[in-house]
Amino acid sequence: MLQILGRVTSINVRKVLWALDELNLRYEREDWGMPIRDPKVPEFLRLNPNGQVPVLIEGEFVLWESNAILVYLAEREGVLLPQHLESRALALQWLGWQASELNPPWGYAVNALIRKTPGYDDPDRIAQSMQRWGAKMEILEGQLAKGAPYVVGDEFTIADIALGLSIHRWMSVPAEKPDYAAVQAYYERLMGREAGARWMGAETP
Repeated sequence: MLQILGRVTSINVRKVLWALDELNLRYEREDWGMPIRDPKVPEFLRLNPNGQVPVLIEGEFVLWESNAILVYLAEREGVLLPQHLESRALALQWLGWQASELNPPWGYAVNALIRKTPGYDDPDRIAQSMQRWGAKMEILEGQLAKGAPYVVGDEFTIADIALGLSIHRWMSVPAEKPDYAAVQAYYERLMGREAGARWMGAETP
């Protein structure tokens, strides 16, 4: 039985749970992560020295970093990654882009407008965060506007899982945003998947 350590309010945990549901894999999940359960304790740090969720445990095998877990699950089951080498590389490109380029700009805006974190109340910094975030979304719009149903073509991949959750966060932030028609259509397509609707639920932006 696969075990997942992490709280469902974490976007990175939801990446993994969505993939597991797409793969119809049974798993047990244990709540870890603030404010539910502090991962900076020896018990957890022995599994992930970074003190971050999610963590996957399968017997004696322990794996952390959400994108590494997505790749592992896709490789393990032989789906959710294209077999064609170039398409596979493109899926991994967009998976990495989600983490390294799309996610960082939203930090201030999400803390201010969704999480209501104390101290995140500078209007100029909120505007700057939204502007940088929007610039990255425009890149994604350009890719999706090419007309394929998914980010690298006709095949749904782990890259779509990661991007879908990021788009859900974009859709959820209460701020004036550009209208990206291709992103909107893609979002609706992903929400049409049973696991997508489950893990992009409005209660967990």
